[in-house]
Amino acid sequence: MQRTEVIQKERWTLTAEASWGNAPAAREVVALRAENDQLRRALARRAVIDQARGMVMVLTPCHRGPARHLLVDASRQCGMTLAGLSAVLVSAWEGVPLPDDVQRAMRRALRRHHAAYR
Repeated sequence: MQRTEVIQKERWTLTAEASWGNAPAAREVVALRAENDQLRRALARRAVIDQARGMVMVLTPCHRGPARHLLVDASRQCGMTLAGLSAVLVSAWEGVPLPDDVQRAMRRALRRHHAAYR
């Protein structure tokens, strides 16, 4: 069974076809939903990384590139992903204690950063 709906939205006319009992369309819907979920998670990680980078830029007077390199360096030393380290830093900004290994990694990364940009 197929049904076509025409939806008026501003100046565009959108046509949508819905198919029931169509296996390829159902697989495509599942794939699109999975891709949508993956993109939502990526955007959430990106937002946390940008927050952490902004914190580094404020606390260590530097631009975007060096701030990201500093975070990448610290995340490699901790064995964490960039998003994971960023989440830990943002939560520390909100009052959660920073783990010892992250503190050490950030200190080392800051020392390298200051040595490189003097």
